[in-house]
Amino acid sequence: MNAPADRSLPGNIDVAAYMQGLGRSAREASRVLVRADTHAKNHALAVMAAAVRRDAAALLQANAEDVAAARAAGLDDAMIDRLTLSPKSVEGMAAGLEQIAGLPDPVGEMGGFAYRPSGIQVGRMRVPLGVIGIIYEARPNVTADAAGLCLKSGNACILRGGSEAIRANRAIAACVREGLREAGLPESAVQVVETTDRAAVGELITMKQYVDVIVPRGGKSLVERIDREARIPVIKHLDGICHVYIDAGADIDKAVRIADNAKTQRLGTCNTMETLLVHAAIAPAVLPLLGKVYADKGIELRGCERTRAILSSGEATGADPGAASVQMALQPAAKSLPALIPATEEDWRTEYLAAILSIRVVDDLDGAIEHINTYGSQHTDSIVTEDYTRARRFLREVDSSSVMVNASTRFADGFEYGLGAEIGISTNKLHARGPVGLEGLTTLKWVVLGDGQVRG
Repeated sequence: MNAPADRSLPGNIDVAAYMQGLGRSAREASRVLVRADTHAKNHALAVMAAAVRRDAAALLQANAEDVAAARAAGLDDAMIDRLTLSPKSVEGMAAGLEQIAGLPDPVGEMGGFAYRPSGIQVGRMRVPLGVIGIIYEARPNVTADAAGLCLKSGNACILRGGSEAIRANRAIAACVREGLREAGLPESAVQVVETTDRAAVGELITMKQYVDVIVPRGGKSLVERIDREARIPVIKHLDGICHVYIDAGADIDKAVRIADNAKTQRLGTCNTMETLLVHAAIAPAVLPLLGKVYADKGIELRGCERTRAILSSGEATGADPGAASVQMALQPAAKSLPALIPATEEDWRTEYLAAILSIRVVDDLDGAIEHINTYGSQHTDSIVTEDYTRARRFLREVDSSSVMVNASTRFADGFEYGLGAEIGISTNKLHARGPVGLEGLTTLKWVVLGDGQVRG
């Protein structure tokens, strides 16, 4: 790795002046990026990806130092999980940058033109937002993802990662600057805040003369603070209280696979299932099977009264042949069913980010939709069913940014959606919703084409 210059800052800096300087530089860079051609942006992305691969060992070493410091500071397991890089995730950063380079450039797209009676043509053009401030905890991969997405969409960005990831963020930022430099673009197009002073966040979210939108990525307390104190529009989600609803018309094999993956594939992510809803007609067949799966994987279950009554017997019942086949497949590895804790009202409103799952038996689809729209966080919710009509109702009536049929909630991710990467997931209804990729980092302006017309 080519060692970058020491960009660390003294602890007694004037944070306000420092952040204002970053803002001015970002605004100037944004005016260069708006006219940058696609080739230059893609070249920068390719160099960034190559630098990440070349410096993988150094990135992992920097991250290992961050993780060791985080453990010593007593950070919880969910935070450590989000902080930790692996060879696979480093390769994922490089591949994500390359995928962004391969996506169509949205900047400058024009469409929807129509002639008006005056003879003018009226349409719209897609343009960058300008300067994006991104505030995030742990997740050093966000540094690469955000840099790539902002660059390709023609935006400058100011990245303020958490102090727990400062070493890895600096190392990744060096790769990003190399790409910008090689492509002849201003290095100030992507700036990592070098101070860990928390006052930097307060400055960033109020610099409306320089910053056009804020994207917070982190825990609920961080996002709530940003949403409360920002004087700039915020793209955000607060919670990931995601649901899987197993309908009476579900295929049991699919239901078990999906409900298992949605909860246990990774515990600490915002698209992990936190509440399982099961139709009363299928619950006696599917819940004992899932109970064994969750017992094997150490998941604590918090259930409603009907859930506890079914799981206390531990036997799958029902005529569905899939129930018996799944049960037989699970028996060799099955342990005793987990302890059942009565679910409280608070459980339905909780994003655990841990090996805990709440389960509720509902009477019908209406009950499932009512539960999701009451307790959910408008993030991601899925139905498992073979009934097309009920699936269509679920898609239409569940008020979430991503709704799914017969798929794990873990797919709610920019990379999986073909966005290349994501800047974050938004539960806003304006201006972007769901995983936010290139298009979500642009806006539209009206374009009028005339030939000398004047208004009479």
